[in-house]
Amino acid sequence: MSIEDRLLKLGLTIPFAPLPVGNYVPAIVDGDKLMTAGMICLREGQITHAGKLGQDFTIEEGYEAARICGLNLLASIKGAAGSLDAVEKFLTVTGFVNATPDFHQSPQVINGASDLIVEVFGDNGKHARAAVSVACLPLNSAVEVQAVVKLKANR
Repeated sequence: MSIEDRLLKLGLTIPFAPLPVGNYVPAIVDGDKLMTAGMICLREGQITHAGKLGQDFTIEEGYEAARICGLNLLASIKGAAGSLDAVEKFLTVTGFVNATPDFHQSPQVINGASDLIVEVFGDNGKHARAAVSVACLPLNSAVEVQAVVKLKANR
């Protein structure tokens, strides 16, 4: 089953890749590796979750914000690779959570992106990961996620 078919089966739609808000590209390919820029929780050009975990959002709301970041991540990968079927496997995911100093549940929030990736790619979506809290993120986004994937040789 293709990744596009799996997305349909899961009822997921990949959005258009968000446009950069600075002097960078959303994703870049180097050999068989594709690295993404950080993807924030944008939907149709609007931040869906602006604010801090531990103050403005619950863990569950942060999880949903991370899923939105994950969908934007997939859009950026698709844009750079031409197709999500070009992905052999995910290598790393790094998640940043805009949080209060006493918020210690960043991993539970970033699970939103990680769970999405594994739902879509199965075992090839399992990845190494870092999930860290930070004082601030671009556009006051609650979450930001980036990834490194390995591309198939015959893409």
